[in-house]
Amino acid sequence: MDRRSFLNIALAAPALAALSGTAAFAQWAPRRPINLIVPYGAGGGTDSFARALAAGAESALPVPLVVVNRPGSSGITGATEAAGARPDGTTFMMTSGGSFLLTYLLRDTDVNPFDSFETVGQIGDLTTSLMVPANSPYQSIDDLVADAKARPGEIRWNHTGRGSFHHIAGQGFMNAAGLDAVDVPFDGGGATRAAVIGGQVDFGMIGIQQAAGFESELRVLALVSDARDPIATEVPTFAELGYDVPIISSPITVFAPLGMDAEILSGMEAALADITSQPEFATAMRELGNTPAFLDGAAARARLEAMRDAAAPIIAAME
Repeated sequence: MDRRSFLNIALAAPALAALSGTAAFAQWAPRRPINLIVPYGAGGGTDSFARALAAGAESALPVPLVVVNRPGSSGITGATEAAGARPDGTTFMMTSGGSFLLTYLLRDTDVNPFDSFETVGQIGDLTTSLMVPANSPYQSIDDLVADAKARPGEIRWNHTGRGSFHHIAGQGFMNAAGLDAVDVPFDGGGATRAAVIGGQVDFGMIGIQQAAGFESELRVLALVSDARDPIATEVPTFAELGYDVPIISSPITVFAPLGMDAEILSGMEAALADITSQPEFATAMRELGNTPAFLDGAAARARLEAMRDAAAPIIAAME
């Protein structure tokens, strides 16, 4: 399923949302606050999305949705706690699905998105893009590829850290284009962006939202996605440009402990549809450089499965 289909589903969310206060809660009537575990620290990107979701839950749920930060071990500490929680509807987890998936593939962790959790739904998606300095001679991906092939092993590229979805997506581009370049990992989006702007590298793989406010210093050449981003419609996808780059992103996904009753899962899924249809939630997401992208539990799981199948060969080739 491509991102355009995701957006169509998101547009259909109001119809689903209408069920959240009736059929869904007729069977599931939570009476205690619901803990939403975020396996990262407060103030980060995933935490910001969770707090936007919690604000929207004030009208979509009859009880508070409480964000609980449990950072550690690249998200595994919080995921382990969430997986071990009672499946009674009082504990869920929201995380960067792509990062969780890649951590599992790279480290073979005890908890993983497929065997340790029920997938409740997706509320958004973080995508990566290829950026160059504004004064770069590269006006297109073809320019970059031609130069890299003329100087194998000489041009430099960066990303937000080894094993990040930006890194794996970037390596997917390198494989698709047949390039040999120097990998220069950085720590986090801000540092990665600063290095690109400063010309320390020839190009970087960075979240598309990192370009906001830096348009005079950066040029975004292509997006790793099935469709153009609603916030940056001028940026083409790699597929549009003729490059078969695997779609590696980081869907913001809500999970539940295994064994949760179907009626609770359906109720929470309907609540997510309700929240993501709210104008206030869309505004909050735009302020974070993103847009709502709701998927129900089955579609969200299928998306992660497709990403697993795309990422596994890239990771295997790196070992």
